[in-house]
Amino acid sequence: MAQLWGGRFSGDMDAMMARFNASLPFDRRLWEVDIIGSQAWARALARAGMLDEEESERIVAGLEELRAGIMADPAAAFASARDEDIHSYVERRLIESIGPAGGKLHTGRSRNDQIATDVRLWLREETARLEAALVELIRTAADRAEAEIDVLMPGYTHVQPAQPIRWSHWLLSHAWRWQGDRERLAEIGRRINISPLGSGALAGCAFPMDRVCLALDLGFADVTTNSIDGVSNRDFVAEFLFWAALTGVHLSRWAETLIMWSSREFGFVTLADSYSTGSSLMPQKKNPDALELLRGKAARLNGHLSAILTLLKGLPSAYDKDLQEDKEPLFDAADTLALALPVAQGVLATLSLHPQRMQAALTDELLATDLADALVRRSVPFREAHQLVGQVVRRAESEGKALRDLTLAELQSVSPHFGPEAVEVWDFERSVEQRTVIGGTARAAVEAQVVVLRSLLP
Repeated sequence: MAQLWGGRFSGDMDAMMARFNASLPFDRRLWEVDIIGSQAWARALARAGMLDEEESERIVAGLEELRAGIMADPAAAFASARDEDIHSYVERRLIESIGPAGGKLHTGRSRNDQIATDVRLWLREETARLEAALVELIRTAADRAEAEIDVLMPGYTHVQPAQPIRWSHWLLSHAWRWQGDRERLAEIGRRINISPLGSGALAGCAFPMDRVCLALDLGFADVTTNSIDGVSNRDFVAEFLFWAALTGVHLSRWAETLIMWSSREFGFVTLADSYSTGSSLMPQKKNPDALELLRGKAARLNGHLSAILTLLKGLPSAYDKDLQEDKEPLFDAADTLALALPVAQGVLATLSLHPQRMQAALTDELLATDLADALVRRSVPFREAHQLVGQVVRRAESEGKALRDLTLAELQSVSPHFGPEAVEVWDFERSVEQRTVIGGTARAAVEAQVVVLRSLLP
């Protein structure tokens, strides 16, 4: 196994220790950003007078050749590699390609600032990809909300029917959470996009490197202002994993409701066959596995957040090898959401809605608050109105009647405050249309939500 630090040691590392210590099996996916960062470092060394132009150009060209070779066949490039990590691999391959000049590349640089830079470069690209997937999910929600705005359904609290709402209103409630995820990701992205390169092992670089110019070369917006913090800070990883976990929770809550609504007992929606599976035993089954897996992946993402926080909580100052363990949770979280978000979008885009079943689930009890509001409009204090309508509901239940079947005389036998408008509240469309406030479920309010949401999308 090739090592960058062997001079001080005698003999070989124990074979099991070598396996335990190696990170190439998982950090190899950083190969391209490691090469990009190394090319920028070679150019910076030349600007600082630590390499002549010919050496710098040879190093940059050698790294570009290595990049092209790996790109052509990544599996073959790493098939026989026994290097300790991706940095050792790239440096070894460079020296094999251009000779001793390749050994000058690591001048003034530590793997500590190198890996911190690599992870930031990699994660910067991943966040862009995930943000694009979120945009497509939100756009699909906005499209359906606009197209299906006339569909009414029961709204639920405590998993109990509560008040009538528009299906679009429910769908947009999740779209706004996803938009919040987009906004959080952008905020995290600004903190990711800061370069630690030039921090050395912990004390800074001993050569006159222009860190600002180097950062700009790599597309970073700024540089870290403390070299110890530069090499050991993984707050951006923790923030990303929190974002991933919360996004997973948002997908899970959406999925859980649709799983329930796709059951025969509800029958509000049907998943497309392309996002469902069957049973190995029961031929009739159609299972909402896409949604169940979205729900399950949330637990996985929560675990990654717990892992990184536990990892960081006891670390002493500067870089520690424990930080090698940040990458597998990070990689897996990004990979998980890179699959989950398009699947969620596909489920939503192909979902079949059953408005008749939703309409059939609308019952008079959902309009009890409207009956109380009718009393409030007659200057009855809401708390009194609430009590009176509760008595009306109890009477209807005891007599086995629907609320709308109670006559005005029967209502007035509960309270003389009930007027003729009390028997006009039993209209679900009228109910939702009264809720015209910003964020309400009236048609105009929902249309306004769609307009605002679309304005936030690229």
